[in-house]
Amino acid sequence: MAARRILKAVLVDLSGTLHVEDTAIPGAQEALRRLREAPVALRFVTNTTKECKQTLLERLHQLNFDIQEDEIFTSLTAARNLLEQKNVRPMLLVDDSALRDFEGVATHSPNALVIGLAPQHFNYETMNEAFRLALDGAPIIAIHKARYYKKKDGLALGPGPFVTALEYATDTRATVVGKPEKTFFLEALRSTGCSPAEAVMIGDDCRDDVGGAQNAGMLGILVKTGKYRAGDEGKIDPAPYVVCDSFPQAVDHILKNLL
Repeated sequence: MAARRILKAVLVDLSGTLHVEDTAIPGAQEALRRLREAPVALRFVTNTTKECKQTLLERLHQLNFDIQEDEIFTSLTAARNLLEQKNVRPMLLVDDSALRDFEGVATHSPNALVIGLAPQHFNYETMNEAFRLALDGAPIIAIHKARYYKKKDGLALGPGPFVTALEYATDTRATVVGKPEKTFFLEALRSTGCSPAEAVMIGDDCRDDVGGAQNAGMLGILVKTGKYRAGDEGKIDPAPYVVCDSFPQAVDHILKNLL
């Protein structure tokens, strides 16, 4: 376990950590209320690309989570920021419900490819169109490369396998903007005014949440909910700072040991 440090910010994953689709993790709302009473800044960081930020916020409010829109930092936001920096016109291979976060972005005559979780678009015809675009030199921007995620009926393929297929077919490498990229965590922290050494990340994905955060200089707490599978904590080096059964237990640990 890492040495005690001054904690000023807590980053929290959403899907799999606070909720799974329309079901909250037991005790998560009350645990969040207790965490809000502590002298720390909160940010909710997510790779979710199935829905825009506003729809995600409405889902969280329906589950009685006290979360504000400006506290959420998504990989969709990071992807849009990169598109604007590069001044490119993307083919948006994302779920229709996520398109709202790209309003105003020019998409005519695309010269870039953006890929998120888009099950209804992951068919041969659309993937082949994306393949040809990338083969002609369009950069591939992966909103994230998660291998899988948790749904009510079990684990489901994430966008990672489809991004990797395009990388393999075109002999190129995608630019990844979401977790576990170091820049994603640093950008999420920017508005808090805190350094990575003053922050902890709570998530159910050992590689993307915990490994990414620890690579950025934060502490990482792995929770055994959502996509967690037995033995995940042994898949990264260094290992998670601590492993907890769920978000409420992670909050207990923070309040007792890091403040």
